[in-house]
Amino acid sequence: MMFCPKCGSLMVPKKEGGKKVLGCTSCKYKNNKLEVAQLKEKIKEEKEVEILEKPNDGLPLPLTEVECPKCSNKKAYYWMVQTRASDEPETKFFKCQKCEHIWRDYS
Repeated sequence: MMFCPKCGSLMVPKKEGGKKVLGCTSCKYKNNKLEVAQLKEKIKEEKEVEILEKPNDGLPLPLTEVECPKCSNKKAYYWMVQTRASDEPETKFFKCQKCEHIWRDYS
């Protein structure tokens, strides 16, 4: 980006007689030097949530009544982890009491 040396306004590219020039929209100042602007974008890598085999380090987990999507058992252990921003709800993880399948609930 280039700014007008007279008034400080942003200069925009214009065509004049088959030539490209930079021109001020406020005071009509013109400059024949075109500078190339480069835009760079940083992409933040997403981190995967690692589910540990023993998330409670051997401590007893609470038991609740919820259906396992794998074996249809009606009881599972659960724990909650803050996996997203602090203003969003916690993620609830379940572990089936019978087949030990682990799944999560975002609600």
